[in-house]
Amino acid sequence: MNKYWPYTTLGIPDEMFNRNEVPMTKEEIRVLTLAKARLAPKQIVWDIGSGTGSLSVEAALAVPGGTVYAVEKNPRGLEMTAANSERFGVKNVVLVPGEAPTALQGLPAPHRVLVGGSGGQLPQILALVKERLLPGGRLVINAVTVETFSMCTKLLEGWCTGITQINISRSVPTGRVHLWRALNPVYIFTAEKDREEV
Repeated sequence: MNKYWPYTTLGIPDEMFNRNEVPMTKEEIRVLTLAKARLAPKQIVWDIGSGTGSLSVEAALAVPGGTVYAVEKNPRGLEMTAANSERFGVKNVVLVPGEAPTALQGLPAPHRVLVGGSGGQLPQILALVKERLLPGGRLVINAVTVETFSMCTKLLEGWCTGITQINISRSVPTGRVHLWRALNPVYIFTAEKDREEV
């Protein structure tokens, strides 16, 4: 049992991760993203644009016997993903340095794909994911910009199973009272490949 997170639930607080100014999926968005992914033991998961590795770590905890491939082009991001994987004692995160879709070529076919960052290569990434994703596999994309939202809407046409808009605010102390501080809105796109009932 991990001394930092001895629970079976998702939602590791943001401040528990090493960050070093690397982009990170915030706790509430992370929980919803992984819930939409419908993780299970022994799955192969691709986390494209792993950043700090917060999604990779929580996904790894949710897929015992499986493997999470954390794909990241930024050396500092890879360093943070490695540090956070070690901190939370996950042994099933594999670092994949490089830029998608090229870095995805040699990976085993996934059951689940998480896309947090695409480096401007989203059309190419989705073309490869659609080809490699196993039957019944799920794709979850977090879109934070207007441009990514528009692109996902077009690229996932006929394949997308749902879009969820998330607006999160957290209370922050201001003197003797608390005010709400809003996080950036996020659109979570979910797509599913050729579901085969078992």
